[in-house]
Amino acid sequence: MSESNVDTARPGDPTAEKDPSDWVSGDEPATGAQRSYLQTLARRAGEDPGEQAPEELTKADASRRIDELKDE
Repeated sequence: MSESNVDTARPGDPTAEKDPSDWVSGDEPATGAQRSYLQTLARRAGEDPGEQAPEELTKADASRRIDELKDE
């Protein structure tokens, strides 16, 4: 990655990671990869995988839940 594409995490940095609520596609259904990862993390955390990846789960919600489970 060149220096101009490095995520500095500074406010206004266009390469900084966006909050899932700001994603253009955040309201779209979660991807298969997100669902699979959520189920894996839920099992490892001793939680019900089905509850972590319901059918109506959006991409943004899936991202938030993944972060929460990774922190556990």
